[in-house]
Amino acid sequence: MDHSEKKHPLVEVWNSYSGIRKEKKHIAHIPPIERIIGEMFAIGEFYYYVINLTNSTLSHHHPNLLKLHGLTEYPQNLKEIIDLTHPDDIPFIMKAEEKVIQKMMELGKENHLYLKSSYCFRMKTARGNYELFHHQAVLTMEDEDHNLIQSVNIHTNIHHITQKNPNTVLITGIGPRNDFYQIKIENPSENSSDINLTKRETEVLALIAKGYSGSEISKMLILSEHTIRTHRKNILAKTKCRNSKELLTKAFECGLI
Repeated sequence: MDHSEKKHPLVEVWNSYSGIRKEKKHIAHIPPIERIIGEMFAIGEFYYYVINLTNSTLSHHHPNLLKLHGLTEYPQNLKEIIDLTHPDDIPFIMKAEEKVIQKMMELGKENHLYLKSSYCFRMKTARGNYELFHHQAVLTMEDEDHNLIQSVNIHTNIHHITQKNPNTVLITGIGPRNDFYQIKIENPSENSSDINLTKRETEVLALIAKGYSGSEISKMLILSEHTIRTHRKNILAKTKCRNSKELLTKAFECGLI
């Protein structure tokens, strides 16, 4: 079967949204990978690939994809990525994508390229077992009618941080937008409802997760280092964490990042 004809469970979900172009389209444009990676968390080994949303074909693979999954050839269709996913997690992924589409419809086509979606699921690794990965997707191209045609997906192995899936979808703004939507799918983390971070604390947590120091965060947010230390102290207190390592674990487990 031709790569572009392979079917996967998300086709039906995506086809329910008029904002994704249905006709097949060849894409030669390479998205600004470096800028996109800067918007994403990569706390651990990661890889990315570009997906043509009109036919689910993949390109521009990061070499870590082969290493992490023990593959000898790069997947050419999204179905091959989904085949690496734990079968029990497929229903969650489909629900997660439905929630992403619903929120995108609510926010409007004009904002699609300034939104990032993320959630977690288990994938088969080169060791032969299933480990928890953090999935992030940034839309990178639309056609003349604002229909989506391209996305960059990044997968980070976070098994060393946590093996607990928060069953949460996050939709956050990038670039000029600062959206933050946390959507529970099922079996919500028992601790997450007790953690209520302010908008500023959420921004600081996101930058901590990206590996920035206190001084770097203060410059980025145009705040004093003392203020950043205070925010970090408050975040640790609210999450009942003693240090940054515990904070990252709790942030993933509770679907805060």
